[in-house]
Amino acid sequence: MPEAPLDLPDFVSWPSFPFEGDLRVKPLDPVVATEPARQGEDGNGCVACAAKDDAYIWVSDRWRVRAMDKPTGLPMVLILESRSHLDLGDLPNLLAAELGVMTVRLERAVRSLDGVARVHVNRYGDGAAHLHLWFLARPHGQLQLRGSFLSLWDDILPPIAEERWRENLALVAAWLAEFGGRALAEPPRIAWQAPATLTDSNPIRFDDDVDEVAGPAVEEHAAPAPVPAPRDPTSLPVVAAPVT
Repeated sequence: MPEAPLDLPDFVSWPSFPFEGDLRVKPLDPVVATEPARQGEDGNGCVACAAKDDAYIWVSDRWRVRAMDKPTGLPMVLILESRSHLDLGDLPNLLAAELGVMTVRLERAVRSLDGVARVHVNRYGDGAAHLHLWFLARPHGQLQLRGSFLSLWDDILPPIAEERWRENLALVAAWLAEFGGRALAEPPRIAWQAPATLTDSNPIRFDDDVDEVAGPAVEEHAAPAPVPAPRDPTSLPVVAAPVT
């Protein structure tokens, strides 16, 4: 007999859960005896090891930070990688200590961006063997994105503007470079365009015959009427005062 379907978990009713409607749990696949090798296992075909520094926004002698290939739904999504091909449990004490410092430093850099309320730090390690930690910025005020479904919302929400995304990358890279390493992300170029012509709709006119600069033409008005001169008070008529 087929197994009874699993009950839906309580989190499907949470405000942060991205989906609604009729849901059902997928049946579990059979347990395998041997797990498949991860990408880059034993250093063979490791994408991170083969990547050049110019694919990252910031690099140092022992760490590198890279972004997604294009903007996503969140203000910032970054990945911190060790330069050496190591997994989390393989880190020597020096790199293990530096990982803590780099995690805090990168979290602060992302949280310093405008519109960022929190930074989620995740580590999975099931897909690739090379150590990599995810940093996801939750937008300020969007309380529905709080919690463990933030990475799902990143795929659901429309991508942010590319100009804002590139500016954020440059700001994070510059923050990290204050403590060492090299910032490789550059801010977006200013979209400045020269005017097609240099003519002015109301130009200033220069008159060679006078020293003053002639301004725009002024509407001419009729000259005001002359003020009459006062008359001689001795010529005014004498009015007798009334008898009281």
